Amino acid sequence: MNIDLTLLQQQAYEYLIQGNYTKAAELYEQAAEKEPDVKSHYWDLGLVLLLQGQETEAQTTWLLAMAEGEAEQVEEWTAELIQVLETEATRREELADNAVAWVIRQHLREIAPTDINNLLHLIHLAIKQETLTDEELASIGIVELLREEQPLGVEPSQLLFVLQSVLSYAPWYESSLEFAAACLPHVYHLPEVVAVWLKLSHEIAYSMAMPAIAASLLEIYLSIAPNHPEMLRQLSAFHDINGNHAAAIAAAKQCYSLLKTLPEQVYGNYMVLRSLMSAGVYWEEATSVFQQQELLLQSILEENTTSLNRSDNLRLVSSTFFLPYFKDEPRSNRQIQNQIGQIFQANVENYAKEIVEGYRQKLSPLNRKKAPGSRLKIGYLSFALRKHSVGWLARWLLKHHDTSRFEVHGYFVNATNIQDPLQNWYINQVEKAYRCGFNSLEIAEQIHQDEIDILIELDSITLDTSYEVMALKPAPIQVTWLGLDASGIPNVDYFIADPYVLPESAPDYYAEKIWRLPQTYIAVDGFEVYVPTLRRDKLDIPTDAVVYLSIQRGYKQHPETARLQMKILKQVSNSYLLIKGVAEEAAQKEFFGKIAKAEGVSSDRLRFLPEVATEEVHRANLGIADIVLDTYPYNGATTTLETLWMGIPMVTRVGKQFASRNSYTMMMNAGITEGIAWTDEEYIEWGIKLGKDENLRREITWKLKASRQTSPLWNGEKFTREMEKAYEQMWGKYVEENQ
Repeated sequence: MNIDLTLLQQQAYEYLIQGNYTKAAELYEQAAEKEPDVKSHYWDLGLVLLLQGQETEAQTTWLLAMAEGEAEQVEEWTAELIQVLETEATRREELADNAVAWVIRQHLREIAPTDINNLLHLIHLAIKQETLTDEELASIGIVELLREEQPLGVEPSQLLFVLQSVLSYAPWYESSLEFAAACLPHVYHLPEVVAVWLKLSHEIAYSMAMPAIAASLLEIYLSIAPNHPEMLRQLSAFHDINGNHAAAIAAAKQCYSLLKTLPEQVYGNYMVLRSLMSAGVYWEEATSVFQQQELLLQSILEENTTSLNRSDNLRLVSSTFFLPYFKDEPRSNRQIQNQIGQIFQANVENYAKEIVEGYRQKLSPLNRKKAPGSRLKIGYLSFALRKHSVGWLARWLLKHHDTSRFEVHGYFVNATNIQDPLQNWYINQVEKAYRCGFNSLEIAEQIHQDEIDILIELDSITLDTSYEVMALKPAPIQVTWLGLDASGIPNVDYFIADPYVLPESAPDYYAEKIWRLPQTYIAVDGFEVYVPTLRRDKLDIPTDAVVYLSIQRGYKQHPETARLQMKILKQVSNSYLLIKGVAEEAAQKEFFGKIAKAEGVSSDRLRFLPEVATEEVHRANLGIADIVLDTYPYNGATTTLETLWMGIPMVTRVGKQFASRNSYTMMMNAGITEGIAWTDEEYIEWGIKLGKDENLRREITWKLKASRQTSPLWNGEKFTREMEKAYEQMWGKYVEENQ
């Protein structure tokens, strides 16, 4: 090539880079005229035509250049053309010019349909442009290529990267899981594949709220490695969330059989227990597993190790979850919970020593003096400030906060991708909101940087992330409120209660200081109610029948309480029991049917209600009941408030622990004592009395309706003032003690 043509080509390429495609095309045409046998001129000219949007002309230019070649020549020329297009596509990707890169790679696909690396680029570019459809992913042909046995020349790490992109973009596509299954044999040997697979499944299950798809993804991995404990552990959890109880139980048992160390066995046995309890009907087996859990917990307490790895330590905190569901024995339950809390915090302080020490030094009173009149910084930490029982109840406190005295921050765990209207309301309600993932170290650091004065967590033992944040102690005062009882962590200063929800002896066995509000530990301004979907005639229940209702989750439906309910039903003629709760339907019917038969009650008097789409409809449907029968030893809480708001009489069995006194405190604060039972016998008596005395039911309903104007239970603003007063007193006490 002479020097003039070299300069011509250089100038043409400069025009291409500048986007002056008309001039570039003119120069490439000149080069082709001067050197018609040099095929590269045609490749470049066709590329410029393509960039001008003249796709047909570009293809014609390339085809004409190859028309008279022999087979070997055409193969060589095709390779040259592919390289030209690949180079430009790569350049465009580096410039984030994704639309143009995608067009170029589509033409590459036509030229080399089995070039798997190009197909991966096409998929990734479509994701970047948010244009990838299920049909496109299925039709691109990559799954079929990956299933072929011969070497594909694909880089496994690149394949894994694109797979992550696909599953993060649209895991619900049918072709996405097919792609994952086809990819796995090619990436299985990569050291990071397990972490990636677990992370993706976790995000799909929790951040995207698609546990069934997450379970399918794990089952793909388990098809190759069927005895992977961590995959089985997560699989059980996802099946559990999705209501596939039999599969959850099977996965949990398989996982437990593989575990060797004591910390692993503590959590593994808890998983089996959780899956059984979620089904809500396997109480005999669950009781045996619970007894084993108590033995394992005792062993871990005797070891009292401070050298647990972080994963085992985080799992340890969940292992006590079901204590109050089996036993109303707060002294022994709290002792276990407190000791677990101590071990957990000791391990956190061991593996996060520098962080804990740094917070401790910076949180000294000398470094946290507040200017007179400055606002207290209050932080709320929770994964449940969304469509969740905690979310429905906590909103009035956030709504009524006095922002002239308090600067309110919200730390929303697992809120990175969730589209939840109630959570969005919370995010807009607080002064400063942080959409957090599950990284407790990052959350704690944000709280610390924000210089929060009082941190309130609402998750308790339901989430290890919040548990670890509290153990790190990023705020000088830390409080537990509204979650499932107190956590027992030494770094939590206060547990919010009231005169009723904990007995007077509670300070003897709680690790936290109990801060009793003067009337109630929770108040709401009310609940939204839609149109009911239940009718007696549709359930084949006579209009004059007495309808009892039990509306708790399966693992609150203790068989002893169910037996008491059947005794009530037996004594009240023309009565029916409606049962609603998340549980395995067929097994639930068998569970209640057996108890009914043993008590001489026909199963024809039982009705099992399905779940409904919204909480508002659920509340409306409560109106079908004449009386609500509470559970024991774990009462309702949100459901009790909803029942009282709807003006429905209820019977509750009061116990000694927080979980068995929720309905008691709510009824007392609504001005209702009718239906409060202190023994099993009183529970039956109240159930019969309310069933037979229609006038008494009307009187209670009237009282409950009237209480909406007078009761502290329905005065969210007054409750907020009491909480704010408590915060100021906590801060004053902290300052006084540290002067």
